[in-house]
Amino acid sequence: MEQKTKIHAENGKQELIITREFDLPLELLFTAYTEAEIVEQWMGTKVLKLENKNHGSYQFQTSDPKGNIAFIANGVIHEFIPNQKITRTFEMDNAPFDAQLEFLQFEKLTDGTSKLTMHIIYKSGEIRDKVLQLPFALGINMAHNKLQNIVSKLK
Repeated sequence: MEQKTKIHAENGKQELIITREFDLPLELLFTAYTEAEIVEQWMGTKVLKLENKNHGSYQFQTSDPKGNIAFIANGVIHEFIPNQKITRTFEMDNAPFDAQLEFLQFEKLTDGTSKLTMHIIYKSGEIRDKVLQLPFALGINMAHNKLQNIVSKLK
């Protein structure tokens, strides 16, 4: 099965460009990233904080099936423009990776379709390459598939 979420990783760079087209209106795609209840469903995580504003912050907690905390992710939202852009940092507690900078761009394609472009910058190319060695591509594609399925029911 073809992965709908595309990841472009140029050799020697410390960045990734991730793109995905959704069969969702722009407003619903943006809502999937900004409404805590919806984020929890498609990401499979608990939203502890989600301040959708310039200089806001967020914190997500992911637990294993037994309820043990697997990790906590958090960051600062530097820029928030509804239905257009979210610029934020992303950091996982107790992870061997430094914080990363994420530029999320939301684009209307048609009345019923939209596109997400994520430009992620890591501290180094080495860190980016370590992330790519994880099942990162499979995981983000699965999460985006889940987002599509859950949010399409809100149409």
